[in-house]
Amino acid sequence: MSAQEDQNDVEIEIIQEQDVPDLLPVMPLKNFVLFPQMIAPLVITTDESKKLITDLSTKSPHFITALQRKDEIDEANLTKDDIYKVGCVARLLKTLKFPDGSTHVLVEGLSRCELKDLLTEEDYPTAHYRMIEDEVDDSIETEALVRNTTEKFQQIVTMTPNLPDELAVAIFNMGTPSQLSDLIASNLPIPPEVRQNLLALNKPAERLNTLMEFLNREYQILKLGSKIEHKVHETFTKSQREIFLREQLKTIQAELGQDDPQANEILELEKKLEAAKLPPEAREAAGKELDRLKAIPTASPEHGVIRTYLDVMAELPWSKSTEDHLDILAAQKILDKDHYGLDKVKDRILEYLSVLKLKSDMKGPILCLAGPPGVGKTSLGKSVARALGREFIRMSLGGMHDEAEIRGHRRTYIGSMPGRIIESLRRCGTNNPVIMLDEIDKVGKDFRGDPASALLEVLDPEQNSTFQDHYLDVQFDLSKVLFITTANMLETIPGPLRDRMEVIRISGYTLQEKTAIARRYLVPKAISEHGLKRGQAKFEKEALEGIISGYTAEAGVRNLERQIANICRKIARGFAEGKTRAVTVTPRKLKGFLGPVKIDKDVAENAAMPGVVTGLAWTPYGGDILFIEATAMPGKGGLILTGSLGNVMKESARASLSYLRANASTFKIDPDLFSKTDIHIHVPAGATPKDGPSAGVAISLAILSILTEQPIRPDLAMTGEISLRGRVLPIGGLKEKVLAASRAGIKHIMLPEKNKIDLAEIPDDVKKKLTFKTVKNIDQALRYALKLSSEKV
Repeated sequence: MSAQEDQNDVEIEIIQEQDVPDLLPVMPLKNFVLFPQMIAPLVITTDESKKLITDLSTKSPHFITALQRKDEIDEANLTKDDIYKVGCVARLLKTLKFPDGSTHVLVEGLSRCELKDLLTEEDYPTAHYRMIEDEVDDSIETEALVRNTTEKFQQIVTMTPNLPDELAVAIFNMGTPSQLSDLIASNLPIPPEVRQNLLALNKPAERLNTLMEFLNREYQILKLGSKIEHKVHETFTKSQREIFLREQLKTIQAELGQDDPQANEILELEKKLEAAKLPPEAREAAGKELDRLKAIPTASPEHGVIRTYLDVMAELPWSKSTEDHLDILAAQKILDKDHYGLDKVKDRILEYLSVLKLKSDMKGPILCLAGPPGVGKTSLGKSVARALGREFIRMSLGGMHDEAEIRGHRRTYIGSMPGRIIESLRRCGTNNPVIMLDEIDKVGKDFRGDPASALLEVLDPEQNSTFQDHYLDVQFDLSKVLFITTANMLETIPGPLRDRMEVIRISGYTLQEKTAIARRYLVPKAISEHGLKRGQAKFEKEALEGIISGYTAEAGVRNLERQIANICRKIARGFAEGKTRAVTVTPRKLKGFLGPVKIDKDVAENAAMPGVVTGLAWTPYGGDILFIEATAMPGKGGLILTGSLGNVMKESARASLSYLRANASTFKIDPDLFSKTDIHIHVPAGATPKDGPSAGVAISLAILSILTEQPIRPDLAMTGEISLRGRVLPIGGLKEKVLAASRAGIKHIMLPEKNKIDLAEIPDDVKKKLTFKTVKNIDQALRYALKLSSEKV
């Protein structure tokens, strides 16, 4: 059964009051509890209840209402356990019969009662019952509770539109706490189970205590709801006021003959979008957003979002390109003027220009300049842009973790913006700039996405013509952009990304190249940046060579630039203190400017000793030399490896020892010596991790040297991987290793036979200072090393 208001003017049959019998019909109610003194409408839906109402019309009007425990149980199948034990004796007041056959009744609760049994033999349930009378409580505590609940309920009536104002009056006319609690319980929004518990209590004070908790909760809810409604109303009122004032302003402007600012703004946007010459897809998207902008008030937050989007669309260089300078000789002069050396890169750029001159719609290549720091990779991008006559954009990718920095943010997010590539094109104003993606090998990856994966589309000439930024949500052609990336090492670049780029390796500079770079670029730049005039500071060639060899140890020229700047600062200080004579920097003055020599590279002066061999290593920052030390001691044939060696280098050492043990007789070594001796191999600079197979030859010769007690001369450096058959296998990074050997004062280099073709990349001035020996196996390596060591150093 459910409660419903009586609003229909239908014929009403008035039921006369009769005495209450001992056996009364029982009407089960679903989700509704009737309280004493409560008048409520009920809708009769079941056949049993309709028959009950019909019988009440001819017999006593009294019956019992009881709450069902479960709604899904049919009334015809009810048992005593399916309804609550405590109910309410009620009286039928009115019966309303509707044309659709439904019956509505108005009932009044009279008294609490307890069901003794439940009889189901009739057409509807009947039960014997016992009336429950409330306890009388005239204590001061109860009186205080009555006042508090009355006041709180009155506040709730005032704050709740659904409760009639008459309740605030009726609450004061309640004669007893019992009547007060029943009135509040019947009008307060509380669950049916709680109402049933209140009906079962015959102590008014306990009922009021329980109701007080719900009254306080309802009051807080209504108070918070009122606060929220007030805020919303204030915001809405403010928004409506702004709209009203703007409409008034439009009317005033029209009367004064002034133009509508919003209309002018939209007209200006339309002109900008037309001038931008958008492709069909972008034009359609911009048109839709422009129509939305016209329909949205300027006070709406969405207005600003759409306006920003259209501004970006209008400002992008969809069809605006700079004209390329296709004079090959002029471009070569610019590249040669800005950078010394780097012939491979210059040749590749000039080849691109040559093809572009013959085929104007050629897609831009994706170049990756890989090499150590300080060799001019980044600055080369500016020279390329200047040679081509294009705009230059540099983007640092080092430490980038968020994919949205490449693809942009979707416009559903607050504060969304285009990716850095689209934003850079917008700022430079052309669709064919030179974009340098610096430090591509240092791109990160985390929960925000993988920027390297986003770069796959950007750096693919077959895909980047349809690049889609999340913010624009339309395609933009990047095929005209010349992308140049830089990296120190290729190993950390994902394979699919590395495969899309044309890698050009840039090795370190030789002493001659560094000297030329210092004289042409670094010295004039340092003199100018430190406020000196051209004739006030001069650097002799020998002084520059002294700085390079004694104060720097690098593949590039960054540290060299710092040392030159250090000298210029000291010269500038002298002129600031009143000196007037020009200063010429000579080798003898270097100690006064830079202090004692910091780097001792003359390894040839080191005394030769058994077990010490000079090896060559490749690093991301250029080549380097390393010393491999071996010592033998009584033991059980163990091998000890120290010096922060990686797994590959450890395996190379084990392979070297295994080969030597297997071929001990070839090298005139007692085979029993290996089982009685522990060999310890150490590579100094223990804090620096080292790895790779190219030290195999050096480790083998170090072990042979200590076991045969024959020293290897220190100015002989060697590189090469060794196999278990004693073959010397080719290695990589030869040019960097040879340049490092030259810087360190090495005179002789031993390398694998198959690396002989790589010697063509070594500068001639370096090759003149060195003697090269190629070997196929360890036998040749040992014979050459011992023969060379027997000669006078």
